[in-house]
Amino acid sequence: MSSSSSSSGSSSHTSIPQSAPAGVLSMTRPPQASTSFFKLAPGEVITFGWSFSGVLATPTSLTINAVGVNSFTYSLTSLPGTATSFLWTPYDYEQTNHATLQPTFYSLQIFDNRGLGATAAPGSLSPNTALTFGLYTPQAYQPLASWQCTVCSGSSSSYTAHPAYVALIATFLVMFLSGFGLLRNALAYTRR
Repeated sequence: MSSSSSSSGSSSHTSIPQSAPAGVLSMTRPPQASTSFFKLAPGEVITFGWSFSGVLATPTSLTINAVGVNSFTYSLTSLPGTATSFLWTPYDYEQTNHATLQPTFYSLQIFDNRGLGATAAPGSLSPNTALTFGLYTPQAYQPLASWQCTVCSGSSSSYTAHPAYVALIATFLVMFLSGFGLLRNALAYTRR
């Protein structure tokens, strides 16, 4: 039974026209167009979801990795080639794998059994490394009354202008320069 399924898989692979485009995996969750941030805490689950287009040769398996800004690769899982989602609990991953995930940005890698460096082939899945996401560690609650700004300074040597004052000065400067330009043009016109 398994030999017939592998032969049918190979026959479908050989019938792919050479003019077919390479298959694409598109992230549907979280959106690939923006960076999503997730809490690195117990019970917090991240759902990664994707869809396929143009994949004519169904992959045997999918490998999912997270790569940190330090280029360290965390192997998250291996899934069947038809999978379209993966639930990941970063906190549990740390505990199970004795890993330390940093609160920083990561890129997600999803590729088939041909590997991350596989070249584009007609109807075969191209690797996807375009999703960036961030992990952060939540801070303990602090009442507003006891909160102090860590970047503010009470000393007179470090002056920070209020944005309203900056906007007001910029408005007067634009008005002055515009008025000066209008007067100069009016004088030039009356001299003709």
